[in-house]
Amino acid sequence: MINKGLPISASLEQSNPNKNHSLNNTYSKKRAFILAVLATIIGVCVSIIAKALIYLINFITNVSFFWNFSITHSSPTNNNLGWWVILIPAIGGLIVGLMALYGSKAIRGHGIPEAMEQILTNQSKIKPSITYLKPISAAISIGSGGPFGAEGPIIATGGALGSTIGQLLKITPNERKILLAAGATAGMAAIFGSPVAAILLAIELLLFEFSPRSFIPVAIACITGAAGHHFLFGSNVFFPLQNPIGVASNAALFFYGVMGIVVGFLSIATTKIVYRIEDTFEKLPIHWALWPAIGGVAVGVIGYFDPRTLGVGYENITDVLSGNMAISLVASLCLLKFVSWAISLGSGTSGGTLAPLLTIGGAIGALIGTLGIYLFPEAGISISLAALVGMSALFAGASRAFLTSIVFALETTGEIHAFLPLLATCTGSFLVSYFLMDNTIMTEKISRRGVFTPNSYEPDILERIRVGDTLEEEGIVISDKMKTGEVKHWVEQESELQSNYFIIATEAGEYKGLLSLSTLLNSLHQPDTEVGELVKRRGTFIRAEDNLKTAMQLMAKENVDILPIIAEQKIIGVLSFNNILSVYKENLEENEKRQVQISINRQRLKILVKGHKLVSLVKRKNSNA
Repeated sequence: MINKGLPISASLEQSNPNKNHSLNNTYSKKRAFILAVLATIIGVCVSIIAKALIYLINFITNVSFFWNFSITHSSPTNNNLGWWVILIPAIGGLIVGLMALYGSKAIRGHGIPEAMEQILTNQSKIKPSITYLKPISAAISIGSGGPFGAEGPIIATGGALGSTIGQLLKITPNERKILLAAGATAGMAAIFGSPVAAILLAIELLLFEFSPRSFIPVAIACITGAAGHHFLFGSNVFFPLQNPIGVASNAALFFYGVMGIVVGFLSIATTKIVYRIEDTFEKLPIHWALWPAIGGVAVGVIGYFDPRTLGVGYENITDVLSGNMAISLVASLCLLKFVSWAISLGSGTSGGTLAPLLTIGGAIGALIGTLGIYLFPEAGISISLAALVGMSALFAGASRAFLTSIVFALETTGEIHAFLPLLATCTGSFLVSYFLMDNTIMTEKISRRGVFTPNSYEPDILERIRVGDTLEEEGIVISDKMKTGEVKHWVEQESELQSNYFIIATEAGEYKGLLSLSTLLNSLHQPDTEVGELVKRRGTFIRAEDNLKTAMQLMAKENVDILPIIAEQKIIGVLSFNNILSVYKENLEENEKRQVQISINRQRLKILVKGHKLVSLVKRKNSNA
């Protein structure tokens, strides 16, 4: 049995647990610093790539619609091609399909689901070729009229760059995941100048954790990306409003909250329709490489009737937010942009979701806001604010990136007074989406492939519990002088033996290490051998102040199911794998158990209602007593 006073050998003192803990902290901080430096480099590179992507989109747009070899910005809206405009997106889709066929199929889609899948299933390893295939294919798709934004491709490209660097260096899969997320969100910050929203996007959709080791590199990458935006694109907000937004009244806040519920249902419909269209393409009796060309024909036809649906269309968002667009134009843009985007994305071309969702959501918000002004003229509803909260609410409902949606709207417009309306609307949309839709527009595709996406960021139960709170003071310690034959005989007599390892100590109580049952059995041909000579794991132990997660990690690393617990250079207990499982189960049951903590006695409640009658009765009894 364990003697709590057993001293530890001098060799163990050299492996002081506190010293090891300090060294581990120093090592972790060193790794975090290295990741931060790499994230800064990635942020700089992604900013340059973002600018190059915009130039490439502009160049292809000018060549495709105006036969002009220029990198200056121009919108396909102003083209004079007539019916020929239908062929441009179809040709672009055909080129993208061939690039996916002969380059990499991973360039299809809008990027974020693909990045999530690599994080969850492939140790964050993305093919290096995506670093150049994705932006080129996206530039061709968007430049030829595809109804997408540049942010989706640059997020995918930045993620691929971070992953590639992580594969070139000797780092862990978790560190590679951090670099992937840093590159992806640096791209978003570089395009929109919204570093805080980009950080939140990483937390809500990519990292699936919130810890200093991941937060610091991602934050630095996003700050670098935002600095790149200011240097390469300008320092103004991305979606400037013509008229500042004032403080919303309570009546208007209530309206925006109800509006969020409506938009939540529309976000579900949007997601379902997009994937229904994708399913339809899957059933076509032609090769998938030709699907983007078919989607391009639909884009061209719609673009012929409403040229505003072609291309990136960031100016459409600004126009909708101005509140000055005619209601007919807003309705047309909302419907036709959605149809064009849904068909094109469902065809498997290379594009993004954020800008189209913002355009469609903004138009929906403007339409509902116009109706609200007509029905409730005294509520103080603003079309500009309704459009702003509408675009954020649609993204919040479709992606369930709740915090990202709110902060993105604030950063890209600079309208701080929109905070409460954004909170009300996005909350309503998020709640409807959460209760009525299993997967989001980001996770539906990978969910169909059997990939589970975490939807909560709760602290690890084992990380909250100390080893000292769960240790067993009773345990088995074998003297190093015992013979293997003696131990074998004892094992055969011990019916309740559950561990595959034994703690070995000297007769003076000095800890020697762990001995596996398999090693013992393999040495039975030498029954007179002392078990102390068979010990291999001499430094495997845990401290009382460590948590159970650390203990579990040590067990997994050393492949043992039992650990001696050391405190003040003494063995004070034994921790087994079964102990950890038992504690984990108890805490799960405790957290899930439904119970009343404050009990209200019904009789007591009934007496209190009687009031003064009870007081007089008590006084009478007291006097009689």
